[in-house]
Amino acid sequence: MGLFGKRAETANLPGQSPDARQGASAPEDVFAPFCAAPAHRPFVVAQLGQSLDGRIATISGESRNISGDAALDHLHRLRAHVDAVIVGAGTIVADDPRLSVRRILGQSPARIVIDPSGRLGEGWNWLAEDGVRRLVVCSAAIEPPAGAETILVPACENRIPPAAILDALFALGFRRILVEGGARTIAAFIEEGCLDRLHVLVAPIIIGSGRSGLDLAPEPKLALARRPSATAYLLGQGEVLFDCDFSAYRRNES
Repeated sequence: MGLFGKRAETANLPGQSPDARQGASAPEDVFAPFCAAPAHRPFVVAQLGQSLDGRIATISGESRNISGDAALDHLHRLRAHVDAVIVGAGTIVADDPRLSVRRILGQSPARIVIDPSGRLGEGWNWLAEDGVRRLVVCSAAIEPPAGAETILVPACENRIPPAAILDALFALGFRRILVEGGARTIAAFIEEGCLDRLHVLVAPIIIGSGRSGLDLAPEPKLALARRPSATAYLLGQGEVLFDCDFSAYRRNES
């Protein structure tokens, strides 16, 4: 058994690369980097679930049934391996996620919402009173929703820098952090060089159009595109996990 949930026993399929593994869930070594997280800075992983054509929602915003059971189980394992999960306010408005661990045995992380102007109010699922800390990252003094705390982080050019958010969370004792959405929030952490890993869960569905999984600045030269080292895991129901190592793109830290 691993730290959280059941260990998946896997074997390579005939003719398969060692980097493509078959199983009902990703093996526990996917989480080895979490256990080896550095002590002097946050360890940060981002996660997104998307279709074969790179969509996380339809043009109408429907997204709940893109990922199947295998991907959802993995997401809950991710949550159980971190101290805090971060989403942007737009994700709360679009999906109203609970951000808790329910599909496996494990402890729910603290829930962090980036809401610079404090536009969210009461009544959202992330504010459920279940014993974990709930925090709002804002750039100005606001009255937080009942049960939540505020983290004041100054904005720079009308945005709160991801590195500053991580520094503030690390100072509060949050060492392992999951960035769960949305597309622009994850992109901001990538662009600023704040990620250690990116877990992309691809479902065997083609939507045709809709919201893209990542909202990154365009790169006109393919030679300059990010090419993280990655391992693919074939999960149940034909879903695939790409575990991408972003350490080569992480900003230098003392």
